[in-house]
Amino acid sequence: TCKACHTSPGSGAPQSGDRAAWQPRVAQGLPALIEHTVNGYKGMPPLGSCMDCTETEFDALIRFMAGLDG
Repeated sequence: TCKACHTSPGSGAPQSGDRAAWQPRVAQGLPALIEHTVNGYKGMPPLGSCMDCTETEFDALIRFMAGLDG
């Protein structure tokens, strides 16, 4: 479900792999990003519309999209 917005330019979401776009968000700390993901934030729906995803999975997804793993 992340892919729907995080790979669509113009969606307002930081694009997967765009480290510059993710940098100010990552600077808030991963706990804040997990909270935004779980509760929703601005245009992002709660749980990013992935009702079956766990916080551990969200952590891994954020790390992947932000380019923190690699």
